Amino acid sequence: MNQNYDALKLTNQLCFPLYACAREAIKLYKPYLDELGLTYTQYITMMVLWERKSVTVKELGEVLFLDSGTLTPLLKKMEVKGLLSRRRSEQDERSLIVTLTEQGEALKEKAISVPYHMASCVRLQPDEARELYRLLYKLLK
Repeated sequence: MNQNYDALKLTNQLCFPLYACAREAIKLYKPYLDELGLTYTQYITMMVLWERKSVTVKELGEVLFLDSGTLTPLLKKMEVKGLLSRRRSEQDERSLIVTLTEQGEALKEKAISVPYHMASCVRLQPDEARELYRLLYKLLK
């Protein structure tokens, strides 16, 4: 095979193991998140709300690397579940504010075990996990 085509080999793609690892990680989360009634994207949204309590959709999108086209239907479903509320900002009605509800806050207690379950699935030493985390965020920036 012509060496010019080496760049097209799957084994030469950095994006493929990133993609495959992300898919596998989300698969591992699924049984734990099913118990909470959440998808992975809903779970990471809840993590932001558990930390901040209230956030604009724009801020949420920036933190989660999601666009409003993805967030809008996600947030509507979560609002129907009673986990959050959405309202227009009084200062700028173009801005939509997402706020954690009492029911959403209560879910935090059930979710506390999820990171511990997931940590047991990762076969990396703590220093390797920290380095991977650092490198992944370096790529995101």
